[in-house]
Amino acid sequence: MRLAFLWHMHQPDYRDESGVMEMPWVFLHAIKDYVDMPWLLSRHPRLKATFNLTPSLIEQLKLLESEGIAADRFLSLWAKDPSDLQTGERRWLVKLCKSSQRQTMVAPLPRYAELYEQTEYTDRELIELEVLFLLAWSGNYLRQSDRGIQRLLRKGRGYDASDKKTLLETLTAFIPTVLPFYRERMEAGQIVVSTTPLKHPILPLLIDMQNARLSNPKTPLPQHPLSLEEDARIHVERAIELYREVFGRDPVGFWPAEGAVDPKSVALYKEKGVRWIATDEAILFASLGSSERSALYRPYRYQGVRIAFRDHGLSDLIGFTYRYWNAERAAEDFLRHLQAIEGSTKDPVVSVILDGENAWEFFPENGRPFFEALYRRLDAAEGYRTVTMDEDAEDDAQELPRLHPGSWINGTFDTWVGHPQKNAAWEMIYQARRDLKHHEKELDEATRERIRYHFLAAECSDWFWWYGDDHHTDYAEEFDALFRRHLIDTYRLAGLAVPSALYLPIIGHQDHRALIDAPKFPISPVIDGRVSSFFEWLGAGRSDESRLYSTMEGLRGPVKTLYWGEDDSTVYLRFDGDMERLGDDSRLLLYPDENSAPLTLPLDGHSLPRGVRLAKDEILEVALDKTLFGKLRTLHLRLELERKGRIIQTLPASGELSLDLQDDFSENWFV
Repeated sequence: MRLAFLWHMHQPDYRDESGVMEMPWVFLHAIKDYVDMPWLLSRHPRLKATFNLTPSLIEQLKLLESEGIAADRFLSLWAKDPSDLQTGERRWLVKLCKSSQRQTMVAPLPRYAELYEQTEYTDRELIELEVLFLLAWSGNYLRQSDRGIQRLLRKGRGYDASDKKTLLETLTAFIPTVLPFYRERMEAGQIVVSTTPLKHPILPLLIDMQNARLSNPKTPLPQHPLSLEEDARIHVERAIELYREVFGRDPVGFWPAEGAVDPKSVALYKEKGVRWIATDEAILFASLGSSERSALYRPYRYQGVRIAFRDHGLSDLIGFTYRYWNAERAAEDFLRHLQAIEGSTKDPVVSVILDGENAWEFFPENGRPFFEALYRRLDAAEGYRTVTMDEDAEDDAQELPRLHPGSWINGTFDTWVGHPQKNAAWEMIYQARRDLKHHEKELDEATRERIRYHFLAAECSDWFWWYGDDHHTDYAEEFDALFRRHLIDTYRLAGLAVPSALYLPIIGHQDHRALIDAPKFPISPVIDGRVSSFFEWLGAGRSDESRLYSTMEGLRGPVKTLYWGEDDSTVYLRFDGDMERLGDDSRLLLYPDENSAPLTLPLDGHSLPRGVRLAKDEILEVALDKTLFGKLRTLHLRLELERKGRIIQTLPASGELSLDLQDDFSENWFV
């Protein structure tokens, strides 16, 4: 078996017209993930992997190297004494410092957990909050190698301005080591670095918006689309130029932004000397007209370019499921899946491709125990060879007769086009291009180049990701403003009046809590797999799983809505959605808390544990006797749906269900 990991490192271009990054995620992931990931691999020299660094990320890392804190709005505010902050600056800084994952990043630092719960801060408390925020974001490499970080972690509380100054100096001095570390590991032969078109655009949609319809005939298109094929060419050419500048060679391969492919974009990659690209298994199955899994593990070429197709299930296990598991169990489970593939396919090639930075903040210790367990097992296992994508591109492969246009999400482009907000953003780009085209000849080359920068940045996939109702972020308004500002600046640079529509937010205020309703009253529904009465689930908690998605996107599961509630003796669960995807060979796994073994419920209704009732028909309903939970007063319930040995959905998407088993709902009583 040849096993190819690709870890995708990406941040959009956060710079405004003055060149200052408006959001801090490049810096924060640099101190937490960008060195941690290749460093963890380097502890196992026989293993290999591919790391994808996007040009927009590389450019902003280089900006931090050259200009330091002045290049980052967050760092500039963080460096100030709290007494010098304006009210809006202070509020924004506190919001960021309270954005860390509570369980894995906040809770391990007791003083951070205390401050996290506060709503108001003295200047001294704000300094402590700031220091603890950056300590929480300091990765395993820094924690093991830097004595200053170790000293501050041991101190635990009572941080002052001198601690803050020392920490900032330490972390900003660390940034220039990031890119050289990748080059060092490349020269050692353990990793290769691939890249992405310049500003992470959906290249097929730039080339021809009709690709959205070819992928999904039901997708509504923006009005009056333009072909931006010349922009697509610039994105690829400039990505290669930047890569050559940083790494001293041309890239062998590209991860197309969002795994987005079509025949014309592949032809463009080939023209520019790219030998391999990668995308999702959904593209392969749509191209072949078959979902036979064994086909996934063969090598393919299309028009002379090697294409790696990611195993979506294996990739999602790492990205979305193993965060909740014990590290050793997760690593063992991953190897078990590889063994099953090896047993069903001769000489398989397995591609595991996923976000290389965002997942780890949901893992204990930023994923270190998991990777240590996984890499140790892979290092010791026989019959497996980890390879880079560059190596894999040299092997023989069969020609793919047809390539379906699409992305890594459901094989379509619907995450980036089709919703009224997404289409409105595209239409703003098109209108700005039309408006400025009339005045291009009046502008000098330097101004045209600055305008081109903003158009390329506005074509980034991230802006369209956050528009619509399919994803949530607490920074939706900031992302919306960044997108519109790029277009506003094109008009300003051209000396044109800015259309008023560009000053109006595309996106409304989002709050994922609005999509979750807590239980209001006791319920005692009939467990028959049907909606027997409108009133039987009235008062239950409700989570809209079809809308609770965040910066990471897993394959959409069959359950669209989750209900829960209880009475004196029983906990009730209800699952609405695609019941055909929940076949009788499926199982529901319930984890009452993070340390519990799962309660396993076969959905065929046979061999259920004592105290469980289950019915699946139009909906899935489950009743759980409270005696199953022993002396637990509060359930922190995680649910997994498993079919044919694969976790197909983890519920709820927002984290966990918290149920007080002795709740009498008296706070909801009324007269």
